[in-house]
Amino acid sequence: MGYHEHKHQSPANTTCAVIIISGSRNKQNDESGKLIAQLLKNDDHRVSSLSILKNDAEAIINKVSCLLEDENVQVIITSGGTGASNLDITVETITPLLDKRLDGFGELFRLLTYQEIGSGSIMSRAMAGVVKGRAIICLPGSVDAVRLAMEKIILPEIGHLVREASR
Repeated sequence: MGYHEHKHQSPANTTCAVIIISGSRNKQNDESGKLIAQLLKNDDHRVSSLSILKNDAEAIINKVSCLLEDENVQVIITSGGTGASNLDITVETITPLLDKRLDGFGELFRLLTYQEIGSGSIMSRAMAGVVKGRAIICLPGSVDAVRLAMEKIILPEIGHLVREASR
């Protein structure tokens, strides 16, 4: 079976959890998490939770581990902590949990980012992978980056990604 047949057999609706990782975001000023949740809902996906965590590796691992125990969660999307700063620890925290890396996600995201902002795209370490049959996607914290990733990559492929990760 080819790509189109696989995609056609993929679920149209998924259940996602969203985690915002930031030292400065809270429920009142978190635009990225709200955007992720709204775009998912607009595309008929379910958002089981939206959490805001500090840049704390233990808290991130605990939250992701808890979400992986929930059989309904098919995708975990994080936003924040993917840059070059010493405070940006999302990638270092999530990577050891992965069973498989999906390098194409980060590569495509940086290409699309380059087309929008130029060479500053090199500072993004956005990435995706599979852990325990679930997809996990780590996005930058900016609203523009979230919108780009959601509209150009995640929403068009989320069902297919869930299908393949769970097989």
